[in-house]
Amino acid sequence: MKEHTRRLLLKARRAIDSAGRLVADGDLDFAASRSYYAMFYAATGLLNEELVITRKHSGVHSMFAELYIRTGKMNPKYHKWLLQAFAARLESDYDVEIAFAVERVELMIGRSREFVDAVEQILGSVRDKMPRVE
Repeated sequence: MKEHTRRLLLKARRAIDSAGRLVADGDLDFAASRSYYAMFYAATGLLNEELVITRKHSGVHSMFAELYIRTGKMNPKYHKWLLQAFAARLESDYDVEIAFAVERVELMIGRSREFVDAVEQILGSVRDKMPRVE
């Protein structure tokens, strides 16, 4: 696994952890955003392994679908979840009137965790690649 990919997956895990803390603090809109970014970082990591670099969210979404969904390497539900989470992220970041239900955000976090787990299964667990501290 490339070092940049490893760092993206670690960042994805941190985003999931952060989303959980934000829910506990009642910051549901920010938690929704972090949940999306966990998936985005993981998808970007997959593309990095394929030497596909794109700077736009739409590019990550389309290339993820092209290389991992249409080829059958991953379940199509992951692309659907990524796009749904992106829509929620746009709401959470730009709509000042949005009020997320805690159940919706907890579902997003669970899906983000499953998404990152699936990416790690394809690439090998980040935890298995982390240096051991003794």
